[in-house]
Amino acid sequence: MSTVSAELVYFAPPLDGSRPFTNINTDSTTGFRPRNWKQEVHTVEIENVRGKESDYTLDTAGFQYVMKPSKHSAFINDEEIRGEYYPESIELLKDITGASKVVLFDHTVRRHRPGDAETDESKRQPVNQVHVDQTPESATARVHRHLPAGEAERLIKKRFQIINLWRPISHPAIDHPLALCDYRTVDVGKDLVPVTLVYPDREGETFGVKFNPTHRWKYKKGMKPDEVVLIKCYDSAKDVNIAKFTPHTGFKDPSAPQGAPLRESIELRALVFYE
Repeated sequence: MSTVSAELVYFAPPLDGSRPFTNINTDSTTGFRPRNWKQEVHTVEIENVRGKESDYTLDTAGFQYVMKPSKHSAFINDEEIRGEYYPESIELLKDITGASKVVLFDHTVRRHRPGDAETDESKRQPVNQVHVDQTPESATARVHRHLPAGEAERLIKKRFQIINLWRPISHPAIDHPLALCDYRTVDVGKDLVPVTLVYPDREGETFGVKFNPTHRWKYKKGMKPDEVVLIKCYDSAKDVNIAKFTPHTGFKDPSAPQGAPLRESIELRALVFYE
């Protein structure tokens, strides 16, 4: 078993007990998003699961690794990504999950550029913050945002999920890979704190994740562009034995060789329905 000791950035609630928030608009002077909560750095062991990927599935751990080359390989033009990469990704998600309907609602291309501020969508960096993308409330709101009212009402009565499809692009993700926390090691009642995302026209919500020494972290070292990981962000399943989400974060891998190419990746966000 190969593991690395690495620093992960966890969430710490505001000391005054106020509702945690993050303003999505980056401050042009600092390059950061204004927020009222703190970050807490902890050193943890992260296990490389290459060769043991089958031990982790969406319904047990909250994530699942798949080998699936992409026909689209440029990942430069958003329209081409939507026209070429979206359709093949919908089929991939249906194949793996058995879902009856998949709606991709957005994507983010990230390119690690140390020192660059995130001044716009084209300069998105890896996220070095342990988080869960959705809360139950924001997941349901997503369905209503992206589907007609009648259809949304019908679909949320049945099981639905939000799943991210994450893939390295251009070259293996050696610099700043993605770490995933096994859902079975999360204390759902204690570890999660809703964080309000303040947009210019609305509010969203994610979960900040507090440190817990029981968390077990995994990654697949040197993930290549023909390898993807499905990250469960939400699942409305009632069965207590089914993983509902997985905390995740980018991290600096201390075992990465000097001069490794900087991480480039794409993540798609999908609403996944079972009729």
